[in-house]
Amino acid sequence: MTIKVLTKGEQTRERLMDIAQDAVMRKGFAATSIDEMIAEAGITKSGFFYHFRDKNDLAKALLQRYLDDEWAVFQTLFDQADALSEDPLHSFLIFLKLFADMMADLPSGHPGCLVASYVYSEHLFSREVRSMTTDGHRIWRSRFGERLRAIAEKSPKSDVDLDDLADMLSAVADGGIILSKSLHDPIVLPR
Repeated sequence: MTIKVLTKGEQTRERLMDIAQDAVMRKGFAATSIDEMIAEAGITKSGFFYHFRDKNDLAKALLQRYLDDEWAVFQTLFDQADALSEDPLHSFLIFLKLFADMMADLPSGHPGCLVASYVYSEHLFSREVRSMTTDGHRIWRSRFGERLRAIAEKSPKSDVDLDDLADMLSAVADGGIILSKSLHDPIVLPR
């Protein structure tokens, strides 16, 4: 495995995105200002605009990184589950257990869903960013749907729409994040 060493500029860009993501998760995108980000990062405004054309460009970069990171984690969990069982249902149940264990290991609970934050403020973003949030949800539907179709092929037939079931799984995960935050109980999501 090769570890990529980031240049100073790449490190600054990542730091800006880390600061922005933390702020967006705490208070939303509209309340996150460029001025506060550059102050925390210790750079000038022109330094910010070197890395991002505007705040919407930052939003796009944040969302892409979030989606990529999220699916890398999920793919790792799916791969681990598949290595432990060839049966699609058993593998999916193992995946759910691995996911729950991972969420239980977050001492303060899940920080929140960037996609959900964007959806609730969609009027702030370009059509391209709004499309990315839609695509993110379609990816969830597709990935869960693939797993559910593999399970359905080996199970008794039913009239369940597997895309609806995949959407329900996504809603349960996002709902668990919301409940954990609202109830101030980080264990709600893993449960």
